[in-house]
Amino acid sequence: MSNSSKFVWHVLARMRGNSRRAAILFSGRRERARHNRDPLPPGQRPQDILAVLLLTVGIAVVAFDVPTYPWLRSLPGEYRAAFRTFTDIGKADWILVSTGLCCLFLLALDAGRYAFRLRMAIGAVFTYAAFIFYSVAATGLLAIAFKWSLGRARPKLYEEVGPVRFDFLAFDGTFTSFPSGHSTTVAALATALAFIFPAYRWLIIVAGFWLAFSRVMVGAHYPSDVIAGTLLGMTFTFFTVRAMARRRIGFHLSSSGKIVPNMNVLSAKACVRAVWQVLRGQRGADRVEAEVAAADTTERTSA
Repeated sequence: MSNSSKFVWHVLARMRGNSRRAAILFSGRRERARHNRDPLPPGQRPQDILAVLLLTVGIAVVAFDVPTYPWLRSLPGEYRAAFRTFTDIGKADWILVSTGLCCLFLLALDAGRYAFRLRMAIGAVFTYAAFIFYSVAATGLLAIAFKWSLGRARPKLYEEVGPVRFDFLAFDGTFTSFPSGHSTTVAALATALAFIFPAYRWLIIVAGFWLAFSRVMVGAHYPSDVIAGTLLGMTFTFFTVRAMARRRIGFHLSSSGKIVPNMNVLSAKACVRAVWQVLRGQRGADRVEAEVAAADTTERTSA
């Protein structure tokens, strides 16, 4: 077997081992979750979210969907062109590829040999990248299942069939308007980032709003499609992060019941500083304990 083949098999074995250790770690948190079953406050219960969905989507269908298409046609073409330049940021492809490759790369590392801050950084990045990957992938699959089952006509068929034409199980790309897949992805990503970076929460929310609204501006979806997709992405991601917080995986519940990331600002800055120093060659990456043990062994041998 060549050296390159041995290296590949070694990396794959390390990835399997790291995956097994991560699975054992996560499964070991179930008992902790059983003792942390605080009831959801009003507004966060599934029945409350369903009520919000029915209210907002219903109002949008009645009040906004009908006049939207004529209104868009009355706007100058530059408006739609401007929104087309960034609407595809809401595609799930680049999010899944980037976070998926990040997780695979970190699984291939021999993290046990690194210094404490580097191990902390690797664990945090892996946890949050996996969280984003799962949220975007799962909500994307749900959106696909809903839109292909419900079969709502897209706005480009407005003049032919109107804004409320549903053809259930049509399996036709022109009848996949509800809910908006882009909006679902944007909402899942924005919700995940808002919990990971709470200090930038409002900036993330505003950016996510314009990305979701761009689907209306480019004529791909009705407002009710965007609202439904946004609620789907937000709701699923919220319950995912809450399940993680109950197990203290990446997040935890504060004394007031808020979901807080495990890594605070000071720890994050220390980890970033450590990684930057290693990249610049200002410090070593290996664990200090290993270096001390090696030094002790050398001293005993020389004596």
